Amino acid sequence: MLGTRLATPLLTAAGCGGTGRELEPHLDLTTLGAFTTRSLTLDASPGAPAPRLVETASGVLWNTGGQNPGLQGFLASELPWLAQRQVRVVVSLAGGTPGEYAELARRLGNAPGVWGLELNLATANREDHGRRFCDEAYHAGKAVAAVREALPRTLPVLAKLAPGPGLVDVAGVVARAGADAVVLVHGAPGLAFDPTTWRPALGTVAGTVSGPAVLAQALRCVWQVHAALPQLPVIGAGGVRSGFDVVQMLLSGARAVELGTALLREPAAPVRIAEELREELLRHGTTDLAGLIGAGHTTSRGEPR
Repeated sequence: MLGTRLATPLLTAAGCGGTGRELEPHLDLTTLGAFTTRSLTLDASPGAPAPRLVETASGVLWNTGGQNPGLQGFLASELPWLAQRQVRVVVSLAGGTPGEYAELARRLGNAPGVWGLELNLATANREDHGRRFCDEAYHAGKAVAAVREALPRTLPVLAKLAPGPGLVDVAGVVARAGADAVVLVHGAPGLAFDPTTWRPALGTVAGTVSGPAVLAQALRCVWQVHAALPQLPVIGAGGVRSGFDVVQMLLSGARAVELGTALLREPAAPVRIAEELREELLRHGTTDLAGLIGAGHTTSRGEPR
């Protein structure tokens, strides 16, 4: 489904493109494979206390606390703006229960401009991220099943997962529950201190690390899931900043790539990265993107351990 419906393998990651208005002066949003919104909840959320984002030596540490306008606010002001411009929109959803995910999906399923739904099932920046794998897999599977039942079959459901020792098994659970693809991966838990106050730099103390620091981890996660579940489409996410980074994701098994932290520093990054990707392909005598998907597995010396 993904291979036939995406015009380009470059998407934005949830929240990193703002509402879309912030990126519009820098690039044509219709040239993206899809624009992914910030994670949406049924009710509006004010988010976490400031500061919510700080730079580190190899990326950013953040915790927005899920700030968003809620379903009604999104349908009233953000989605119409994107639909008017004919942008392919992936709406990121965040819910506390399978029923909340299903209600969001039900009310978004036929909304103009919605190309797909991405379920934020990652727990890397939550206080309960250490809960047992079986519990996490159970809840993720229930959420996906509830959303799939509430939607037209033609609307893709993407499940965004956090890294962890049970990742392959969780990916299998959400695939069996009806996910059309998995997004790998959410950032890792992190902490940073302010050099002046010697206090935690974020208002919430801990947060999520995103950017270059997680690229190698994301590549390994994509590799492992593709090796175990080669028929399950994977969208790679985490630290992608160049055309070669996209190639690495595809070689590992991704069919598309989300750009996140790169947009915060360079809003026009998709334009540059798309050109670099073309140059990478030409340098290796090919224009066949599909041929790269998972190709690293056949030419590698073995699975990463």
